[in-house]
Amino acid sequence: MESRVSSSSETAHQTLQKSAPKSSPSSVNRLWRPAAQRNMKNQWSKLNSLRQEWASSSSAARSHATSLVNAYLSQRFMKDMELGVLSDMPDIQKKACWKLLKQQVVHRDNLLSSYKEMVGTVVNMVNTSMSLRCFLKGGINSPLIQFSNSSNDTNDNGDGGGMPVFIFWSISAFEKLASELVQMFKLELNLKRLLVIEFLSLRSKEDSIIEKLCWSDELYQGEFDDLSRCDLDCREASESASTKLDGFVSENIKQPNCQPDSDVLQIYLTAWLTDVNIDKKRVEDIFSEVGEEMHVNLVS
Repeated sequence: MESRVSSSSETAHQTLQKSAPKSSPSSVNRLWRPAAQRNMKNQWSKLNSLRQEWASSSSAARSHATSLVNAYLSQRFMKDMELGVLSDMPDIQKKACWKLLKQQVVHRDNLLSSYKEMVGTVVNMVNTSMSLRCFLKGGINSPLIQFSNSSNDTNDNGDGGGMPVFIFWSISAFEKLASELVQMFKLELNLKRLLVIEFLSLRSKEDSIIEKLCWSDELYQGEFDDLSRCDLDCREASESASTKLDGFVSENIKQPNCQPDSDVLQIYLTAWLTDVNIDKKRVEDIFSEVGEEMHVNLVS
């Protein structure tokens, strides 16, 4: 009895396969375009959200860095401060320095947390920029045509044979702009990592809590894995990162045992604020051009 049911089920399945209409390559191409349009809109919408996430995390990180610098400088110059009526209080300077140091440690942790968010944002940007293609899922003879942004077929390029997705641009045209956009954020992340290392390494001579960091140190657990997903190798990028400062940062940033003075630290903060490697006008132009092609408003 059991084998009869199985045989009947197999027969029904074979009948369904024979009766299902086979899709031709031309019909698949006609269905590819609307699927590709949906995917393209989704991915560029994600990129738009991610650049806003970057701006938010970068702003928060600069705020934490500023507070960290202020706490550090207050400790550094505490011995030279005139305390007035507080001078007679026992160990007032020592207690004040200890409190400032604890504040510095808190700001240090907050800066590192914001930096980690920035790394995650760039990782997501890279992944999104590589998901613009639309691939057939299942095969052209499948009774239900489905598409995906990942490929199971090495023969499917996911670009519709180079046909326009919306009006004029092919998949490769969108990919070129996405690559240009992401490259700016990758370079800026590289630079900001250099500055984060400097901020996290600020310490007074008496301070035994803050550890001096260098480029080859992992700033948080899993950071190197995250950076590798962005094609950033900390072992190779140190010198190139330094050159991206274009005069904003002094030679102190290359001298691991030299603590920068207040003027240099202000330059570091200014370099952070200016987003040296991100051409903001070009970023807006890219989203404006893409939005115009897709008939979607992506300009913030």
